[in-house]
Parts: sequence; C-alpha cells; structure tokens
Amino acid sequence: MNSQGGFGGAAGSPKSFRYPRATAADFDLESGIPSRGGGSKGRKPKLSNPHLDGPGGFLNSTLMKIRYFYEAHPVAVALILLSFGLSVLILLSVYETRFRTMGSGGGVWSSEVGDYPLPGLRNLVMVAGHSIYTSESCGKIDREDSWFLEPYQKHPGQAATFLAHIKEGVDAAARDEKALLLFSGGETRRDAGPRSEAQSYWTIADSKGWFGNDESVRTRALTEEHARDSFENLLFSVCRFRELTGSYPQNITVVSYDFKEERFAQLHRSALGFPEGRFFFLGTPATPTAREAAVKGEAAVRSQFQEDPYGCLGSLHRKRLKRDPFHRAIPYPNGCPELKGWKLALRRQQGGSVNIDEYSYELSETPVYLLKSSSLVFCVQRMTM
Repeated sequence: MNSQGGFGGAAGSPKSFRYPRATAADFDLESGIPSRGGGSKGRKPKLSNPHLDGPGGFLNSTLMKIRYFYEAHPVAVALILLSFGLSVLILLSVYETRFRTMGSGGGVWSSEVGDYPLPGLRNLVMVAGHSIYTSESCGKIDREDSWFLEPYQKHPGQAATFLAHIKEGVDAAARDEKALLLFSGGETRRDAGPRSEAQSYWTIADSKGWFGNDESVRTRALTEEHARDSFENLLFSVCRFRELTGSYPQNITVVSYDFKEERFAQLHRSALGFPEGRFFFLGTPATPTAREAAVKGEAAVRSQFQEDPYGCLGSLHRKRLKRDPFHRAIPYPNGCPELKGWKLALRRQQGGSVNIDEYSYELSETPVYLLKSSSLVFCVQRMTM
C-alpha cells in the first residue's frame, strides 16, 4: 500500500507537502490564507477592544479589577468601607460642631456679652428655701397645711416665716438694680413630689405681684433648684450666677432665719473664701414656739460644719443623699467652668487638697476667693460624681 505520510521529495516516496504559493504581499501571516485581492491590500487591521480602549474602557477595566478584588478578599473590602464610613461621620460631626459654634457667637463658654441672659448684673441676692408649697392654689400661702412640713417645722405661724423670706429677698433685689435674685432649694421631699423649694418660692412671689416690684424684679428673679443644704444654697447660687451672667458676684446677700447668720456669714462664707466685707446677711425671726428648739438644733448643725466645712462626710453627707429622693443630677460644674478645672486636677491627684498653682488652667476670670478654696475641690468632686 502506498503510504502518504512522509516528508521526503524523491520519486516513489509519499507525496510531499507543498506550502501555498503566494508572495509576501499576498499572504496573511496570521491566518495562513492568501489574500484574494492580490498585493493591493495589506493585512487586515486588528479589531479594537471596546472595554480597554479610551476613557470609558479604562473605567470599566478598573471596575472589573475592583470586582475581582472584592470577590477574592470580601472581608478586607468590608473593613475598608467601614473605616471610610466612620471617617466621613467623624468629619461631618467636627464640621457640624464648628458650624454651630460659629453660629452661636463663640459657644457655651464664650465670654461675649450676648451669650448670657443677664450679663449686666453684678450682685447676688440668695433666698434659701426651707419648704415646698403643695397647695393647688396660691390663695393659702400663709397656712401650714399648704406646705410640706417636717415634724420640727410644724408650728403655728411657720408658713408666714417662709413668706417673710420671699418678701425680704424681693425687697433687697428691688433696692439694687444690679442684683440677681435667686431662690435656692431642690426637690428635697419625696412625699411632696418632684417640686422644688426654689420654684415654690418663685411661684408665690409671682402670685403676690413681687410685692409691688413686678417690672423691676421679675426679670431678674430666677431659681437654683439643686441645693440640698445651706452650704449648697450658697455654692450652687454662686455657680448659677456665673451661668446666667458670665461672671461671679461682686457682693452676696443671703436671706434666711436670723439664728442662721453665723452659719452663713462665718462658716459657709469662709469655707467658700468670699471676702467678709462683701458678704451681707438679712435674717427674719422664727416663730416664738419654734425658736428654742431651732436655736438648739442650729448649734448642733454649726458644730458639724465646723468639723466638715463642705458637708462632704458623715451625717452632713448622708443628709444630702436623703434630700435627693429623685436622684436629680447636679449640673455643676457645667456652667461654672472653673470648678470643672479643679475637678480634673483632683482626679489626677486622687483625693486630698489641691495646689491650684501646679495646674495651668484658664482661670483669669476666676475670683481669688474661689482659687484659694482648695478643699472645696474635694467636696465638689464628691457632689458631682
């Protein structure tokens, strides 16, 4: 049988393979097919890839690469996207805060006059609260059953002494057009409900038309509704004054019972470090039937404050806890930023007294009497934790 599979060219050998005859001009090197048009036409141009050529092709190619990367590393892509999202949220939050600060003219702590509701006031008149008004109307303010009274307060004429305090404070503020009148006292009685001593006093003063001083006093009369004892009446009212005016009081006048004068004018004033020459006390008498027991009880309380000037330990501290039945959060040192600086200093030192000179705070507007009250730092930290 004649085989036809060899490569030789001699006679009698299998038929040799012959390449197509065509000139270089007529032969397509890629396809191996002679071109039919002769040498007049060159090689067919290569078709372009629409996915790779041009700007649109580059974008599609990039997207395909991203897709392949996501399919190969889904966890890494998820982490990248999460990080990017958090970064965007943080940036938006920062810019929003800056925008609000600019819009409010300098922020909460700005010393600009327009940031405080009562920037022109210089002196403080503080009326210390002693009870909570519980009547549904203001027509019975001089009756004891209209007030929530502790057992030691249940004496004929007791309600009238509260009214006397209110009027004395209003009259003092009326005599000084630069005075801020603050009624001070928190929600100290559980059975009286969430009503404050301060709001009770303000409401009664308003119902009485501010005793003939409506226009001149009402706009300068506000409340401090967190104090739980006499020292907090004074301290928190100073902070509230700072919150409302942007500065600290030049003079302080306290209104309370006359037998409490030594406690306020000596113990509390000196504990706060306020100058004696700028501190004034207006006292009204207790009821005749209550005076003897009141004077005796006052001596005991004075003795406790002599041992613990800021009321942060022992029975005074427990009394504060008892007088906060609704667990109202004390807002200070917010609004009283100098106390906030002291609190931070105290945390670093972990208790005890603090040498203010060791810390560089912005305290140029702080009165000297507050700077010297290093023990007050410890007390404020306990009161605001």
